[in-house]
Amino acid sequence: MNLRHLEHLLAVADTGSFSRAAGRLFITQSALSRSIQGLEDELGGLVLDRLGKRNTLTPLGLEVVERARPILRDLEALRDSARLLQQGDLGRISVGLGSGPAALLTIPLLTTVARDCPGLKVSVTQGPAELLVVQLRNRQCDALVVDLRRVVPAQDLQIEALAELSAGFITRPDHPLAGWARVTLNDVLAYPVACTPLSDEVIRLLVDQYGLRAHPSEMVRVECDDVSSLLATVKASDAVFLGAHALARADIEAGRLVMLPMHPPVQAKARYAVVTLAGRTTAPAMASFRQILQAHLSDAPAIVTGA
Repeated sequence: MNLRHLEHLLAVADTGSFSRAAGRLFITQSALSRSIQGLEDELGGLVLDRLGKRNTLTPLGLEVVERARPILRDLEALRDSARLLQQGDLGRISVGLGSGPAALLTIPLLTTVARDCPGLKVSVTQGPAELLVVQLRNRQCDALVVDLRRVVPAQDLQIEALAELSAGFITRPDHPLAGWARVTLNDVLAYPVACTPLSDEVIRLLVDQYGLRAHPSEMVRVECDDVSSLLATVKASDAVFLGAHALARADIEAGRLVMLPMHPPVQAKARYAVVTLAGRTTAPAMASFRQILQAHLSDAPAIVTGA
């Protein structure tokens, strides 16, 4: 099948007009019409209903457009990669980051690319894992780094576990609970608990360990997908952050936040994964991206105060 015919059909579908599509493609309307006719001859059916100046996709046309879009996106990505590799560049990659990975990786990723990878271009999108998976399937992202527990396994997804990070409760150093030798969940619940949305599996683990009062509907008063906003809230109030220690690594090492010595310690851990589309050709830039992940996605070497 001639890929040019598919490109021409998508142009008509997107613009709704042969004249506008021909202008976008820099060809004549007659050449565009012959191309669409050639596609219909090959498929053995009409892809467009031509009603005066209106052009509407037929059921066959809708099916062709739906299948052609990802093919042509991959073709364009291949062309870009080939061009960049010929120029000696590493290529480009579009990355989606969930709330936890975004807090850990966004600045190191952008800094590393800007400072050490002149041949690499990167675009970062942040959001809930569920929305990022939709973007991945639509080819708007090349790879995701998200909470493993918030991704529903599917045949079209390749899910690779990256890291398992310890979690617990974190406060400002002058919080009423800071400095205690032992803190229980009852102690914590006297203050607002702040965290990102939790997966069903993490909720189950917390409830199994601490009882029903550890369910977010009972325990959490401040919820947000943006970790930096949650940590800022904790530093400015008596709120207690629940999450991976690594998310607050810089603040803990600088003495701006402290980890509470929980009794018993929180058993649930943050589990992050890189998610790509199964069977999709790996972009050349993915090798550099994975190196950055390995360098920055690790547990925090923090010390529990008051233990």
